[in-house]
Amino acid sequence: MFVRVALDHPLPTLFDYRCDISGAAVVGTLVSVPFGKRHVVGLVCEVTAHSDVPAERLRDVDQVCTACPPVSTHWLALAAFAADYYQRGLGEVALPGLPQALRDASRWSRLFAPEERYRLTAEGRTVLPDALPARATALRALAQALARADFLLAADARALHPKALATLDTWQTAGWVTLDVIDAATVPAAASLPNLPAPALPTLTDEQASAVAAIRDAHGFAPFLLHGVTGSGKTEVYLRALAAILAGKPDAQALVLVPEINLTPQFEAAFRARFAALDASAIVTLHSGLAEGERARNWFAAHTGRARIVLGTRLAVLASLPRLAIIVVDEEHDPAYKQQEGLRYSARDLAIYRAKQLGVPVVLGSATPSLESWWQADQGRYDRLTLSRRAVAEAALPSVRLIDLEDERRRGRASIEGLSGPLIAAMKARLERGEQSLVFLNRRGYAPQLACDACGWVAGCPRCSAYVVLHKPERALRCHHCGWESRIPRSCPECGNVDIAPLGRGTQRVEETLASAVPGARVLRIDADSTRRKGSAQALFSDVHAGEVDILVGTQMIAKGHDFQRVSLVGVLNADTALFSHDFRASERLFAQLMQVSGRAGRAGLPGEVLVQTRYPRHALYHALCRHDYVGFANATLAERRDAHLPPFVYQALLRAEGRTLEAALAFLQQAAAELARIPAAERVTVYDAVPLTIVKVMHVHRAQLLIESASRAALQATLRAWQPLLRVLKGVLRWNLEVDPLDI
Repeated sequence: MFVRVALDHPLPTLFDYRCDISGAAVVGTLVSVPFGKRHVVGLVCEVTAHSDVPAERLRDVDQVCTACPPVSTHWLALAAFAADYYQRGLGEVALPGLPQALRDASRWSRLFAPEERYRLTAEGRTVLPDALPARATALRALAQALARADFLLAADARALHPKALATLDTWQTAGWVTLDVIDAATVPAAASLPNLPAPALPTLTDEQASAVAAIRDAHGFAPFLLHGVTGSGKTEVYLRALAAILAGKPDAQALVLVPEINLTPQFEAAFRARFAALDASAIVTLHSGLAEGERARNWFAAHTGRARIVLGTRLAVLASLPRLAIIVVDEEHDPAYKQQEGLRYSARDLAIYRAKQLGVPVVLGSATPSLESWWQADQGRYDRLTLSRRAVAEAALPSVRLIDLEDERRRGRASIEGLSGPLIAAMKARLERGEQSLVFLNRRGYAPQLACDACGWVAGCPRCSAYVVLHKPERALRCHHCGWESRIPRSCPECGNVDIAPLGRGTQRVEETLASAVPGARVLRIDADSTRRKGSAQALFSDVHAGEVDILVGTQMIAKGHDFQRVSLVGVLNADTALFSHDFRASERLFAQLMQVSGRAGRAGLPGEVLVQTRYPRHALYHALCRHDYVGFANATLAERRDAHLPPFVYQALLRAEGRTLEAALAFLQQAAAELARIPAAERVTVYDAVPLTIVKVMHVHRAQLLIESASRAALQATLRAWQPLLRVLKGVLRWNLEVDPLDI
């Protein structure tokens, strides 16, 4: 018997191996195989009785992972589609789609070992709290962990107490604890969904009820674009739709995607509260912030059907869900759904394809849908569901007011480090009323530049063609592109001037300014720097929800998805920089960002207000923002895109090259462009000139790009398919990659 195996390797081919392990070679099975001097894990894609590879070159399969059921043919077809569309090898899609722990054969025996679960008995819940000495803090922590969860794994118990297993055996003898041993390879019966009483559920608005009914009654593939203003109750629609669909199919599964890891805790809490009767393992999360063991366990729960609801970031779209019945993509417009390294896939687009492949509904939810999705709904390909008002009757959309910074300057009104007088006065008024304010600035660090006004020197990264960012609390200069870091110099290295000063403002500087501008306010900053440690973001957001913060300062991390009940004021700083970007998507992203952050105000009935500081108050984008007019903005922007022949009216691909010099990268791209003349399908493709990237050099590597586009997706794909072999024989660069449907150009 021979097997053809997909490996995580750039070559778009399957590799043949002999398999003498009787009955183990099944399509979709994980195997360990020799590859060069290494032993790697691959995925069996074909089983055949013969091979075209000469016998002397064939090698044997080392090990077959029989404890893990094979992935389904539907999952393999999804991986094959992604590989074909994004111009990668099948193994480059299938293997990274699995948890890292599964791709290490030495860990299989531990991963699939029988799972020991300890549970409290009814007697234990009554007796155990009083039976422990008051000073036995570790034992009490163990007992509390048992009481909080449906069960406690042996590994988790050992982390709480060094002699946990011996203690649990004693408690088992006393009748306080029971031990269940679960075979990891056993596929459990599907957990039933709870039938919660009606009074426990919030009353739906007419628009919510209509949306839930449409999703519930859908048959086959049904793409829905749920366009709901911020605070309109999109999450409640998701919950009701999932409950209806899963209750009607006892073994069905649901996939819910969110754009960022820090949004998963509140979503998980909402789903666990609604489906409280489900076993703890019936709702799992999948994202890169999980420990490898935990991610592997959650993936396996989804793969075996034990998990009924899978909640995750973009990588979860490739999770193995054999009985998937509905997919939800929340904040579908978010650029975070597009992977920017390795396999550059769009999780939103793969979710739509996966729903079509399985014949199930997919719900794309957003207050500011992507123009691509909006256009699809205009064409009738998606069914548009609208939530035009907030779910809480007394909660109206916030008023938006523009603060003209040029007018403030002409009138001689003082500002404090970029914070205008009206914004500071509004924050002080909220502080007096016990309400919260949010200040949004999408730039972390203390200042984006450190400069000398005597000679013009600006601190730059020695490895990148970019300025370094000043981080004052850490007393460091840091490059946000390569991570290079140094201490802040005492004087200018060029002329010796000691009066070097920061230019511009980041969240750290705004946090410092607010402490003095609004005396007595409790100021909290949430950005990538303040949330580096695991669990820190969740803890900081908990402080905001608990009312322990008066003014929240942050980047895009605080701009979407969060339900801040006490926030009544949002201040937006430095939004103008995106108005004149070279990226044609910049205005779309800015409008979505401002609409999302504006929606954090006034969600619980408090009158909400949004103050936007700008030097261009007459700009059409700001006028649409003041009217909360997404529809008008989207239609106007789509008309501009149509006239300019830009997506979604054309399809694009981007070839990037990295070389030791910029000349080498550009030369490679020019050769690549010349090769297109040999491809017949390229007659329907437009090729632009090779140009350097905006940040030309990163980590001493120079980068350039070549854009091609076509009005025909089929012609573009045919061109890329024929172009790839020609690119592989070209020399002169360190790396190159081809991205389909690029977001950053």
